[in-house]
Amino acid sequence: MNYLTLKSASEAVFKEKMSKFLAFAHPVGSADEARDIIAGYSRRYHDARHVCWAYMLGAGRSVFLSSDNGEPSGTAGKPILGQINSFNLTDVVIVVVRYFGGIKLGTSGLIAAYRQAARDAIEAGEIIELSEMATVDFTFPYLVMNDVMRLTKNSDVEIAGQQFDNVCSMTLRCKLDDRAALCGRLADIDGVCISTDETQE
Repeated sequence: MNYLTLKSASEAVFKEKMSKFLAFAHPVGSADEARDIIAGYSRRYHDARHVCWAYMLGAGRSVFLSSDNGEPSGTAGKPILGQINSFNLTDVVIVVVRYFGGIKLGTSGLIAAYRQAARDAIEAGEIIELSEMATVDFTFPYLVMNDVMRLTKNSDVEIAGQQFDNVCSMTLRCKLDDRAALCGRLADIDGVCISTDETQE
């Protein structure tokens, strides 16, 4: 499965009726990483009235969360998340910091401002398409080392870990769609024992 995300961090500034919205978009690989980024901006902009955010995770876009951080319910986190959805992004967190300018924006004004700030941050970055990845763990006798290494060189895989001894072990990363075929080729090599625990990333 392929999915869209941001290549690197990006940011934008949006101003509305003297309020300033600082928007930051980051690619992330986990909820913990997203929370760390949110906490970092909360500390950095501790003097701001609101630090609102949303994130989406997973190739299936099934893990998401948002926060209004003191703004009226539904006026900040949801519009930010809505922009993530509009661009079909995942594995991304967007933080919008608001400095209040003294003029109230109203519910509709807040929604529009947070939506635009998030959109500007996304458009300031580069959207890329990635493939959902999987790992394959296996062991093999040292005698078939050449066969295993030949397979890794001729396949679109990345060696994520390896240990060579009388019984060797290796971890390969490949596209999720290619995992079954890779396991089939590995199974054709004498002595290869593939872990049955499938790990997706």
